[in-house]
Amino acid sequence: MSKAVQRVAERLGGLPQVVAVAMAGSRGAGSQDERSDVDLYVYTLGEISLEFRRELGGPGAEIANRFWEPGDEWIDAASGLHFDIMYRSPPWIEDQLDRVLVRQEASLGYTTCFWYNIIHSKTIVDPRGWYATLQQRADAPYPEGLRRAIIEKNLPVLRHNRTSYRVQIARALERNDLVSRQHRATALLASVFDIVFALERMPHPGEKRLLDRAPKTLAELVRGVINAGADLLERVDVLLDAIEKRIEAEGLTLPAEPLRPAERKGRGGQKGSIVSIAQMDSGGASVPDSFRMRRKPGPMPS
Repeated sequence: MSKAVQRVAERLGGLPQVVAVAMAGSRGAGSQDERSDVDLYVYTLGEISLEFRRELGGPGAEIANRFWEPGDEWIDAASGLHFDIMYRSPPWIEDQLDRVLVRQEASLGYTTCFWYNIIHSKTIVDPRGWYATLQQRADAPYPEGLRRAIIEKNLPVLRHNRTSYRVQIARALERNDLVSRQHRATALLASVFDIVFALERMPHPGEKRLLDRAPKTLAELVRGVINAGADLLERVDVLLDAIEKRIEAEGLTLPAEPLRPAERKGRGGQKGSIVSIAQMDSGGASVPDSFRMRRKPGPMPS
């Protein structure tokens, strides 16, 4: 770890409201290249002053970005490293982990990205041991109920519903609506990858390098969709045929009636919930509203 990264993390971690600082993204996972930035996640129980953040980032820093997660960005003059700082509340990330491991709730795409983010991050500052506990909780088998929940949520919208992505792509082609075609094809692939990683029992790694992480055969079919011209619908059908064949082989074909939440929890789910930061420090500051329930569309991990 570079001295610049250590310095920034220790400055942030020295604040009384900061519970932990972790490095994630490609550098946290050990897959960085020369273009990779430094993704630091600051878990804080209260706001950090803008004055402190401006001083830390130096001249030219972008402070208080709120396009995705609240954060700051700058390029370190001495090292040339691009810092991307994101601020999270501990209760919020605890709930994101409970959402998949305990409640087994699926999203349309990117269901398990925060789980992946926690697993593939490196702790830099963790004086209370809270982040170590969170990572231990994240080191869990992939719940079978979650696999089924992801398929139940994402499979119907691929081409089985009246307003499925395939139907919308067909309409866009009929209208020669290039923007709608691109938009719906991208949404379709987001749900495809959510299903693929669930089938592989892998937490979703985010929006980058997905073709390198998916099974080779399916990755080639996805490339066919991306590079398609007038044959887009045919290539979509070939991809979805392969997905449905794999689902059937796994015995995960959708039931006639969706499983109720209680039934899902009984299928290999995790019991109990995460030991919260509130339990570890009942005297901590309250969580500011600006840190509640935010989500970058298309995963965090980079």
